[in-house]
Amino acid sequence: MAHNPLDTEAGTELFSSYEAEFKLVQADLTQKLDQIPELSGEPRKAALSSAERALEEAGELLDQMQLEKQNVPSGSRTKLNQRLRNYTTDADSYKRRLRTLADDRAALFSGSRYRDNPSGAAGGGAGGPSDVQLEQRQQLLSGTDRLDRSTQRLKTSQAIANETEAIGASTLADLHRQRETIRHTTDVLLESEGYVDRSVKTLRGMARRMATNRIITISIITILVLLIVAVIFSKFR
Repeated sequence: MAHNPLDTEAGTELFSSYEAEFKLVQADLTQKLDQIPELSGEPRKAALSSAERALEEAGELLDQMQLEKQNVPSGSRTKLNQRLRNYTTDADSYKRRLRTLADDRAALFSGSRYRDNPSGAAGGGAGGPSDVQLEQRQQLLSGTDRLDRSTQRLKTSQAIANETEAIGASTLADLHRQRETIRHTTDVLLESEGYVDRSVKTLRGMARRMATNRIITISIITILVLLIVAVIFSKFR
C-alpha cells in the first residue's frame, strides 16, 4: 500500500482515521455487490439489505471526512478535496450498481422456496417468518457492529482531542515562561538604562568640574604672570 504523505502532517490524524475506515467499508461493500448477482430469493434480499447498510455507513464516513476537512491546515486541503471527490464518485457508482441489482425483480423472487412451492401455499408461509427473523437478526448484528465502529470513532476523536488539549496546555506554559523571560529582560534593560543615565550625568558633572578647574587654573596663571610682570616693571622703574 502506498504511503500517504498527509498521514504524517499535523491536523490530519482524525481525517486519516475516517479515511482508513471508509476504505474498509468500501472493500466490504465491493465484495457484497460482487456476490449479489450470484444470489436469488431471500439470500439476495438479505445481501441487498446488508449492502445498503454498508453504503449508508460509507456515506456517514464521507460526511465525517467533509466536516473534519475544515479543521485540516489549508496547505493540505487541495489533496483532501481531490480524494474526497474520488470517494464520492465511488459511492455514487456503488449506489447506481446497488439500485440496478435491487431493480432486478426476476432474480429477487426466483429463490428456491418459490420454485419448490410455486403455488405460494403453506410451504411459503411457513418459511416466511423464519426468513424475516433471519433478516431481523442480521439487521441487529449489523446495527451492533455499526454502533461499535461509531463508538470506536468517538473514542479516537476523544483521544485526539485530549492530545490536542495537552499540546495546547504545554504551548500555553511555554508562552507563559517566554513572557516571564521577556518581562525580566525588559526590567534588566530598564535598570541598565537607569545606570546609563546616571553614568551620563556623572560624566557631565565631571566634565563641568574639569572645565571649571581649567578656567581657575588659567586665571591663577594669568594673575601670577601679571604679578611677575608688575614686579619686574617696578624694579626697572
